[in-house]
Amino acid sequence: MSGAPVLALHGICKRFGAVQALTDIELEIHAGQVVALVGDNGAGKSTLLKAITGVGPADAGVIEWRGRPVRIQRPRDAQELGIAGVYQDLALCENLDVVGNLFLGHEITRAGVLDEIAMERRALELEPLAILAKHPPSVRVPVATLSAGQRQSVAIGRAILSRPELLVLDEPTAALGIEQTAQFLDLIDRLRDRGTAIMLISHNLGDVKAVADQAAVLRHGRNNGFFDVPSTTHEQIVSSITGATDNAVTQRTTKPWEDML
Repeated sequence: MSGAPVLALHGICKRFGAVQALTDIELEIHAGQVVALVGDNGAGKSTLLKAITGVGPADAGVIEWRGRPVRIQRPRDAQELGIAGVYQDLALCENLDVVGNLFLGHEITRAGVLDEIAMERRALELEPLAILAKHPPSVRVPVATLSAGQRQSVAIGRAILSRPELLVLDEPTAALGIEQTAQFLDLIDRLRDRGTAIMLISHNLGDVKAVADQAAVLRHGRNNGFFDVPSTTHEQIVSSITGATDNAVTQRTTKPWEDML
């Protein structure tokens, strides 16, 4: 794609004690592009998400935002750039109601007083709450009383409330049913059409094939392939995830016997 990417990662590394979680990661995401970050459990996907969103800053490497180097050392750094993330644990405050979770830290005030009416109205306008919850509950009920799918809609709604330039989603459809998943993927398409850059972390390659423009594969904390999703088969992506092209069985079936004698 032409022009500087919204986000570019160069040589990103992260270590936890003796464990090297990420090594020399390279990645680019452009405006209006959906990049799926895929890999097996422990490949480093969530660790990379946390480095991008400031929850677990990288130890080394360069992060560029619209062509200039930036430092992301805490979540506020990422938010100020225009990055929003939705994590697998959703990070919701269960004792607060839906409105309280959506606007936590970004409350609307008027004359120094919380404008509850304005926040409630804005909450009811959010697409995830209207789309992902077939029968939306009151936005004044505690989040602890919501279903898994409804809680997911609150977390996604909170992320897009500030209209981020980059939206990072960690397994966003894991708690959703078939109908809700389809509606969520439609929402991803609409956000992309508005120019939002989206990083989608998912084990569901069906979701990846449905909405992603590019798939970036991580294996053992390293880049293991970049694929144009529309022109790539499911099997090619799976092979890169599992390292099938490097295993002994594959080598045995592809190498001519005469070369082994």
